[in-house]
Amino acid sequence: MGTAKRERKKANRAARHQREVRRERLAGARRRATRWGVVLVGAIGAVVAIAAIGGAFSGDDEAVNQRVDDPATEVVEDVTTVTDAGDASGEACPATDGSTEQRREFDGYPPMCIDEAGSYTAVIETNFGSLTVDLDPATAPLTVNNFVTLARYRYFDDTVCHRIIPDFVVQCGDPTATGTGGPGYRFPDELPSIGDYQIGSLAMANSGPDTNGSQFFIISGERGAALPPNYSLFGQVTEGLDDTLVALDAVGNPESNGVPPLEEVRILSVTINEG
Repeated sequence: MGTAKRERKKANRAARHQREVRRERLAGARRRATRWGVVLVGAIGAVVAIAAIGGAFSGDDEAVNQRVDDPATEVVEDVTTVTDAGDASGEACPATDGSTEQRREFDGYPPMCIDEAGSYTAVIETNFGSLTVDLDPATAPLTVNNFVTLARYRYFDDTVCHRIIPDFVVQCGDPTATGTGGPGYRFPDELPSIGDYQIGSLAMANSGPDTNGSQFFIISGERGAALPPNYSLFGQVTEGLDDTLVALDAVGNPESNGVPPLEEVRILSVTINEG
């Protein structure tokens, strides 16, 4: 009996230590998320805007085209982030039932509103059908917290997916549908390993390291699955792969860097289910 009791105490101490390590990691990442300065937005053409840490990319058309031709960077071409070094830790979390008033502007990264050890799914309703996504808070807690919190503020409701490239990605999450919109902050990457992307993966679009905001993409084909691990991976489509995602990919625009899609794709709502 004494030996079993000692073993239980040892296991409990180890579990507490792991929880403390996770809390410290999350706290450190959140502190880094609020220390970023404001980044100048560089607008290129009518639909392409690119920003990078340390300044905007060149507005030279040839330089832009070279990046567009590279599948490894296509997903970030019309993404921009607006950053704010404010601390949102004093804000309350939105209601879990989505009843909080719709909101699309924030002073900083939101408070931690999820349980890292919890289970979350997102149902993305579009005018082409629905997608059910299993979110992965254990691997990408900051990214899942961001997506869940924005969804509960109905940030994504009635927004247009501004960019779709066939056999590559469906890019959404910008309320302005211009490729330049965001929530008003950015937060650090939570990057996967090489080979982790697959068709149906949900990942964050960005304009360089640690520039995540609200824009995300769903990998719709093998070209997207071949992306390098430069984009925070935080979920996987489990329902709608063979119908809704196929239909979305079919209206992708093979020209103009996928902007705009051949038909309007609108997110009607994003519902978060917990447990």
